Amino acid sequence: MNRNIVLLRNLLLSTSLTNRYKYCKDKKKKSKIAGGMVGNVILYIMLISYCVADCAGFGYYGMTEQIPAACAAVISLLSFVFTLFKTNGYLFAFKEYDMLMSLPFEPKSIAACKFMYMYVKNLPWLMSVSVSMLAVYGYFAKPSAAVYPVWLILSLILPVIPMLLAAFLGFIIAKLGSGFKNKTIAQTVFSILTILACFGLRFFLEDMFRENKTEEVMTYMSDMNVKAERLYPPIEWFRGAAAELKISDMLLIAGLSAVLFEVIFLLVGRSYRRINSALKSHSAQGNFVMTEQKTRSILGAIVFKEFRRMTGSAIYMTNALVGELFCLIAGIGIMFADIDKLIAKMFKGAPLTKEMLFPAIPFIVYFFVGMISTAAFTPSLEGKNYWIVQSLPISKKTLYQGKMLFNFLLITPFALFAVISFSVSAKVSAVSAVLYVTLIVILCAFSSAWGCACGVKHIRLDWENEVEVIKQGTAVTVYLFPNMIVTMALTVLVVYLGTKTEQTIVTGIMAGIAAVATLLAYLRVMSLAKEK
Repeated sequence: MNRNIVLLRNLLLSTSLTNRYKYCKDKKKKSKIAGGMVGNVILYIMLISYCVADCAGFGYYGMTEQIPAACAAVISLLSFVFTLFKTNGYLFAFKEYDMLMSLPFEPKSIAACKFMYMYVKNLPWLMSVSVSMLAVYGYFAKPSAAVYPVWLILSLILPVIPMLLAAFLGFIIAKLGSGFKNKTIAQTVFSILTILACFGLRFFLEDMFRENKTEEVMTYMSDMNVKAERLYPPIEWFRGAAAELKISDMLLIAGLSAVLFEVIFLLVGRSYRRINSALKSHSAQGNFVMTEQKTRSILGAIVFKEFRRMTGSAIYMTNALVGELFCLIAGIGIMFADIDKLIAKMFKGAPLTKEMLFPAIPFIVYFFVGMISTAAFTPSLEGKNYWIVQSLPISKKTLYQGKMLFNFLLITPFALFAVISFSVSAKVSAVSAVLYVTLIVILCAFSSAWGCACGVKHIRLDWENEVEVIKQGTAVTVYLFPNMIVTMALTVLVVYLGTKTEQTIVTGIMAGIAAVATLLAYLRVMSLAKEK
């Protein structure tokens, strides 16, 4: 068997949920794996439902010809985003780098195999989009039988182009970051700037769903598809190849994918060893002087350890700090904005005033900082070094308390700054401001406790790459989705209740409920600490 295929096959087998479920003997682990598989199925259903609804709108309003372009745009966007966020951790500075580089493989081959690994892992999501949109297109357009296999085959090739572009961008970020003394922080800065640039693109679409008539929205989306085709030609090629069966467009997609693959990994292969070695190395000052050693409490030592663990991983820092950064930007921006005009622009046509939105301030801020909890994945990050933690004279209760404390100290300052900024800008009463501050502090504590409960319950120590637990872990998923849904529901609820009764009473009740939920989550962590 080709050596590259052997490497790719082993990478897939070592992380396959199906393979792990098949050979796992531990019933608890099997139940967790099964839960992760069920969670993935739910996400697939949600994605498919969105795609079907989107395409059905085009078909209903006589814009069926836009469905192939919409399919190509969604596949390209998902491919680019998924790859950009995974490049640092899969292609560069990954855990098994030393082992792989000791094998008889060229650096170019290892980089290409890691890229193909990301491609295969993304494929179920992308094909869910393709198949669902093809089904709706077939229902409305009644195309020839040849369209179906061509559409599906091209859907396998099309993601390669945006993935290669994202991988090359990640390569540039890694190359720039490797030249700095503090490589992790430099990579994190470059990554966050890239995320902010991508996030800024949403303002080009801000009026898309603000029209009162659905037909006007679909027309706007059709215009956006036309503009997307001009900016990104593979979308137009996909439409011509899949819907009109143009041989030239098929050859353009396949040819460009092959050429880009060879060119990009030729460039990456030349610097692959140097970049990874630089990212994994640590600089040391020649003028180091031994100073007085500081002593810390046990909790303080655990918090400091978590801080060093975060600053040692660009993936960790990027995920942990993006919400806080958005919170900081929003807190600064709101002080220079006219809230009434901002609300009128954001909720066009809705009879909302800033006074009605006052009770939602803590939940809006929490949505920034509370959607990611470091405590949800830090128990799993101990990985194969977990035996070291077990050998220390520290109880698991204390260890988990330190992990919760670190997350609380990380997110609370940003949350407080944003709540105070929102309150000052909105000119809320002093009593309300104190209640909002109290509520956000309790919500930050809840994020830490609930995140740790999920992290300990669904701990995974047999990971090969930290991306698997920071971005894709069961604990992170179990923490994120209920937390996100409940937060959005509570935001709407407090706004509604604020119009029916005194807003301070509503905030006080919510603070009490959040405090009880935090206590229950904390007790759950302590209970799990005895079992683990």
